[in-house]
Amino acid sequence: MMALSLSSLTLSHFRSHKVARLALDPRPVAIYGPNGAGKTNILEAVSLFSPGRGLRRSSAEDMTRRPEALGWKLSGVLQSLQQVHEVETWSEGGAARQVKIDGKAAAQTALGRIARVLWLIPSMDRLWIEGAEGRRRFLDRMTLSFLPDHAQVSLDYDKAMRERNRLLKDMVRDAHWYAALEQRMAETGAAIHTNRLRALAELAEAQEGAQTAFPAADLTLQPGELGMPETAEDLRAALADGRARDLAAGRTLIGPHRADLYGVYAAKGVPAKDCSTGEQKALLVSLILANARALARDFGAPPLLLLDEVAAHLDVDRRAALYDEICALGAQAWMTGTETALFDSLGDRAQYVHVTDTDGTSDVVQA
Repeated sequence: MMALSLSSLTLSHFRSHKVARLALDPRPVAIYGPNGAGKTNILEAVSLFSPGRGLRRSSAEDMTRRPEALGWKLSGVLQSLQQVHEVETWSEGGAARQVKIDGKAAAQTALGRIARVLWLIPSMDRLWIEGAEGRRRFLDRMTLSFLPDHAQVSLDYDKAMRERNRLLKDMVRDAHWYAALEQRMAETGAAIHTNRLRALAELAEAQEGAQTAFPAADLTLQPGELGMPETAEDLRAALADGRARDLAAGRTLIGPHRADLYGVYAAKGVPAKDCSTGEQKALLVSLILANARALARDFGAPPLLLLDEVAAHLDVDRRAALYDEICALGAQAWMTGTETALFDSLGDRAQYVHVTDTDGTSDVVQA
């Protein structure tokens, strides 16, 4: 199995880190230290080696170190399959972040072609019991890991929908204003739906027969109250036919933005939303691992895994099982915890980073 890993990472004026430099090998990275020291900030930095706003979904301005607010920069050397890439991403003055790959300016979407990054963070623990938006975002992150172009398709759909919604709110009734927008929404919306279904098929295959200590989840895509047309032409027609209804609502009521992800604890036949907190967490871990197994086959290497405080919510046996699966996959998993004891069963299969806080500045020491 080929590897995907960071061999170096530098943070400059990023969150609580004035300067932090890490030299790494492909093994998992265990990051430990007290709460508030800046451990999750390192994971967030790694998450920005993929398209989007990172694991906290923050603006570029929010990521800059205070009080200086000079802007921030991340740089790293990415070992990707049989290639080595120098990646830089930064923001100045709160502006949108920029990206360079091998010294050349690149779109964020280009990151999705050379790296795959998945994460599981504490705010996702309520995924199954909160609103559909979070579940769509979770599904789209998994979809993006298989299909890097999914990011651009989703951006194009959202832009066209915002423009259509503006017309609806302004009570514009002239059909000519809608036609081009609805055509664009139909083409991109159908692609989003197809991409999501493919990702779910990949996950189902990766879970089937897997040797894992974590419970399998049956996932289905629920299309929303008005359904989801099968083709782009059908979606275009549905948008045109639904204008009067959408005018009354002031927004678009059909399309992939209305979908929901429905999960079931497969072995018990119990909806994920009705499972215990521990079972819900185990299902999420299982899906992240299934996604990683599928990518190892599809992309050619397991993804970078970012697991924030995951060890604290698992018992000793499940924790050991998680580490064994990560190591068997060969994934460079970045994990945080308050103490080294949480990583005891990893032993020398991991590399260790100690993070402490000194007067609001994170200090990073590699063990």
